[in-house]
Amino acid sequence: MFISIPSRHKPGPRWAVPLLFAAIWLAFLWSISRPDEARRSLWMDWGALSTGLGNPQDWWAALRDGSVLRLFTALFLHADWSHLLGNLVFLLIFGLPAERVLGPWRLLLLFLLGGAAANLTALYAMESPDQIIIGASGAVSALLGAYLALFPGARLGVVVPLGLFLEFVRAPAYLLIGVWAALQVVFAYIGPSFGMVAWSAHVAGFLFGIVYGLYIRAAIARRLRKRHGF
Repeated sequence: MFISIPSRHKPGPRWAVPLLFAAIWLAFLWSISRPDEARRSLWMDWGALSTGLGNPQDWWAALRDGSVLRLFTALFLHADWSHLLGNLVFLLIFGLPAERVLGPWRLLLLFLLGGAAANLTALYAMESPDQIIIGASGAVSALLGAYLALFPGARLGVVVPLGLFLEFVRAPAYLLIGVWAALQVVFAYIGPSFGMVAWSAHVAGFLFGIVYGLYIRAAIARRLRKRHGF
């Protein structure tokens, strides 16, 4: 007979999502406090540029001078309030449950690596040279992908307008997130180009998050089996 004894170890505090939330907020407040010309210069200096990584020599130069880090710093810059608030809402909704399973360090790694991979994909997908990619949309898309991989049976609340009334319903997460992902793929081909939304970054971040979530879920399952001796 095998008896499972609950662990006395309490999970640590969830600090990764609050830290990211605060960092994005502070970066935005700092940017809007600057004049328009200085703000555009800030985007040029810290945003992800669409040129300069076309061959191995460019990559080596970017690694040497540190400009490759702009793939990460671009995640904390936002163009306006709607751009900012949309990303922050999704960060809280999907980031907090994911951090409960992943832990803060894995969540932080997911956000940064998923966002950088999304920005890099958008750089190669964009046809216009010397464009800038900013925003946490790719990283947030990675959180959505990881959430779907970690909680495939979850249900999300949705407010549906029915005439003059609003109805709150709960729908499977895979359905809602699947519809969202399908729209990103469609918009990547027929949606607005950069200057509004880098749709390819959303798709790349989402796929990165799914792979990351599946890998972590399998690793957690193996660790639990080993802990319980089977």
